[in-house]
Amino acid sequence: MVDAAWVRVAGTADVAEGKVVGVRIGTKDLAVYHMPGGGYCVTDNVCTHEFALLSDGWFEDGCIECPLHAGRFDVKTGKGQGAPIDKDLDVFEVKVEGGDVLAKLPG
Repeated sequence: MVDAAWVRVAGTADVAEGKVVGVRIGTKDLAVYHMPGGGYCVTDNVCTHEFALLSDGWFEDGCIECPLHAGRFDVKTGKGQGAPIDKDLDVFEVKVEGGDVLAKLPG
């Protein structure tokens, strides 16, 4: 089992409601989503189909659309929503403490 730790990935003020931002934590590219109506999600920021930063894509209805080939992922579950996606996206447990968005990342 891989150890995981809570890591600050963004400030709550850094991600407007209904938007996504890309962040780099160490060597990991992550996407931080502020869900419409509240709450946050964190996923890998690199599409599983071909290299593209998902934070450059379109975020709506709880899904992120890859800017390269229009593949869509559910940001809560990481599930691909059809072709060309053949591998789901990694998602990370999230909590908010004060003004910080934290994600539980593998060590």
